[in-house]
Amino acid sequence: MNQVEFKEALQGLSIDATDFVLASFERYAQLLVEKNKVMNLTAIINREEINEKHFYDSLVLYPFVKDKKSICDVGSGAGFPGLALAIVLPDSEITLLEPTLKRCNFLVEVIDDLGLKNVVVVNQRAEDFSTKREFFDVVTARAVANLNLLSELCLPLVKVDGLFIAMKGSKGLEEVEEAFKAISVLGGVVQSCERSLLSDDSLRYNVIVKKEKKSPAKYPRAYGAMKKRPL
Repeated sequence: MNQVEFKEALQGLSIDATDFVLASFERYAQLLVEKNKVMNLTAIINREEINEKHFYDSLVLYPFVKDKKSICDVGSGAGFPGLALAIVLPDSEITLLEPTLKRCNFLVEVIDDLGLKNVVVVNQRAEDFSTKREFFDVVTARAVANLNLLSELCLPLVKVDGLFIAMKGSKGLEEVEEAFKAISVLGGVVQSCERSLLSDDSLRYNVIVKKEKKSPAKYPRAYGAMKKRPL
């Protein structure tokens, strides 16, 4: 996806592809490739692939979050989808939750370089982030864990009537079936599984879960307990 195609793809999502937005993504890509030479951030370093497989793949969430005020991206890594969304959602407050300090430092570097004022980085594990329990309008996660574990990490952070959006690959529907009990126990209901294809036929499912009631206070458990006895 070259720059022209990327701009058209953003417009297709009803994103205002301003010069600032496009220049921000250009600079973000430069910083990503540069920093990736000294630390493991991504296996994707081709510029056109970054546009499609990182930026566009993150921004397909825009229609679901464009009117939301508070968003938390769990396990943000190199900033996908959270930091990509922050560029196109200047009126939203976005929290990037990342347990690895080196990745947090990279995120802060990009935020400072781009001059973004609507995003903060928190160096913490999701299961320990109790100060923002049931606080966010939307919680997102991409390539973090299987959906049953991910639901326990993320749904307690979502306010009632908010959304949890899990970005999954080709086995997304299978993961939804396996996580049905966990999602229900934690107060959620699957609204939809949005299917998309990238240009190389990579299949994606974005699982949209609505939080209908509060999560029981005993969740999330320690991560070791989640893995040993998944819901």
